Amino acid sequence: MSVQVEKNFLGLDEQWLLRNKGIHTAMEIAGQPQLWKDTFRKLSNEQGAISEFMSHVLSQDNLDIVLTGAGTSAFIGEALESYVKKYTEKTTRAVHTTDLVSFPEDYLYTDRPTLLVSFARSGNSPESVGAVDVANLLCENVYHLIITCNPEGKLAVQNTDNSSACCFILPAEANDKSLAMTGSFTAMIISGLLIARIGDLHVLESQVNLVSESAQLLLDSYTDKIKEVASLKFDRGVFLGSGPLLGVARESHLKLQELTDGQVVCKYDSCLGFRHGPKAVIKDKTIIVFHFANDPFAAHYENDLVKEIWARKDGMFRVGIGKAGVNTEFLDLLIELEGVDDLDEALLSVVSVLPAQILGFFKCIDVGLNPDEPSKSGNISRVVKGVTIYTYNKSDEKVR
Repeated sequence: MSVQVEKNFLGLDEQWLLRNKGIHTAMEIAGQPQLWKDTFRKLSNEQGAISEFMSHVLSQDNLDIVLTGAGTSAFIGEALESYVKKYTEKTTRAVHTTDLVSFPEDYLYTDRPTLLVSFARSGNSPESVGAVDVANLLCENVYHLIITCNPEGKLAVQNTDNSSACCFILPAEANDKSLAMTGSFTAMIISGLLIARIGDLHVLESQVNLVSESAQLLLDSYTDKIKEVASLKFDRGVFLGSGPLLGVARESHLKLQELTDGQVVCKYDSCLGFRHGPKAVIKDKTIIVFHFANDPFAAHYENDLVKEIWARKDGMFRVGIGKAGVNTEFLDLLIELEGVDDLDEALLSVVSVLPAQILGFFKCIDVGLNPDEPSKSGNISRVVKGVTIYTYNKSDEKVR
């Protein structure tokens, strides 16, 4: 007689999660360490075709690389911008599709070869499809790299037979079923940084394994502590990060805000930028989360802000996320990331965002919402609705 083993995710049993509509979010958060390894494996299997495409594109003189997406997918580009620029040695910019479709001539060159890298969970967001269309209209020589979780999305389907496009479909598990993007976000970051160094996959495999192991240790060691933080009666959250981790801070602020349906209002900024006015958002019921960089130079500025906020007793609780050995004297909780000391900040970002995902999940439950469907009003949907993309009339003026 076989014994059925009861499953649990984030410390909650499967049946409870099913009853309370939290099973997808919990599974998707907890499944990320394995998902990253699966993403690496799938990309390795497709290395030949991707490498051939990237070699041809990167051989173009004066190439302009634009990393784009909408919402959470746009923050992937922000986290990867400096990394892609460094390893391709090409001009690289992160531009949200929501900006690109409304002011295309401010962001696209007509007379320079352009690689538009589109990140998309569903591939059906109107702005994502619109960004590809307007780039095809304006740019004389444009290539498309589609990184998406949905093989049936418009981005994937419409570019299948395009000789100037390459499409990487992530493993099926990356196509989150919950409203909030979690595994899809981190897996697309992994995909972007691997494709930027497609010839170095043999070197990068050990780094992917490192971040996967670090994330699993975080899930095992800190889930209960983060759950305790979620039980605090805060109504504001501030997330701070520098360099590539600014994109992570932005994603973290959105995760907590959308999973609580706006009951917790959030803010993000860089550690230096926060002093220039935004710090006024801190009130008595505010939690402050620092995403610490590995870069020792950036750490000087981060540490100064941590000390200042502690000395002023700003907020009700202060959390740090970073490598082991960070000074805990001025924090209420340090979430130590094991084995990440030498990682580039872009790789660090995939682990650094996990605490916000877990915090958002448990705070969602704490305020009486369902994690898979937190938006009672319907203002937030899995794929944005109600957006009309208008046909762009190319002007006679030379773009920039």
